[in-house]
Amino acid sequence: MRLVDAHCHFDFPVFDGHRKQIVDQARGQGISDIVIPGVRSKHWSRVQSVAGDDSALWYCLGVHPWFVVEHQPSDLAELERLLAMAPGRCLALGECGLDALAGQHSMQEDWFRAQVRLASNLGFPLVIHSVKAHDQVYQILREEHWQGRALIHGFAGSYQQACKFVDLGCFIGVGGTITYERAAKTRAAIARLPVEALVLETDAPDMPPCGIAKGKNSPLHLPHIFDALAGLRDESPADLERILLSNVGSLYQRGSGELPFAPKAES
Repeated sequence: MRLVDAHCHFDFPVFDGHRKQIVDQARGQGISDIVIPGVRSKHWSRVQSVAGDDSALWYCLGVHPWFVVEHQPSDLAELERLLAMAPGRCLALGECGLDALAGQHSMQEDWFRAQVRLASNLGFPLVIHSVKAHDQVYQILREEHWQGRALIHGFAGSYQQACKFVDLGCFIGVGGTITYERAAKTRAAIARLPVEALVLETDAPDMPPCGIAKGKNSPLHLPHIFDALAGLRDESPADLERILLSNVGSLYQRGSGELPFAPKAES
């Protein structure tokens, strides 16, 4: 098995002191790579530092909607500078987006639009946080003429909403939500979507699968999410694994066209 955790907050302090152990265990479970999103400027250097510790770790940089209030226009300029000079291990701009349940929505929209434009100008994919805001996020992407790739991270919405994102070229993040029987709407949507639009993620330490305590999620639970997804789909587990790996590589592909998680050539 080879799985990629497309969105995991592995830089968070809860993982301090045992990241290497988790990465080693993850490899043993077939989890080959972990992508770490950035959420606020004061932690961008921490994200970069953690990602530099192991070849299995990759990163993104962005301003999360919860934290836009603590940022200034100069932070957007710094984000542009960091992305423009970023090495190959920086895969996307994110996490950015809208959250109708937290923060100041008007400021969120301004920052989201600015980051969409920046990603477009620099040729970076987007990692998008969308909570109770799918229609607004979709509308902004349309208004900004977004034509790149994007991950709608931690998707929890309807089939119709997901299809609109897929039609824009977005990938749908499949996380712990689908492990809950009560999440009928999201489970039904994930079951019906084109398999080529799906990407696995944990959002650890948040968004725990069923049976895992709040705040205790880990990349090590990615196989649990994979098993739940396989239970919703018609594809065989082997085919599903192969397609998911291709999907996450296509999502985070940049510039040179090289897929970041492509199988290594045999020597």
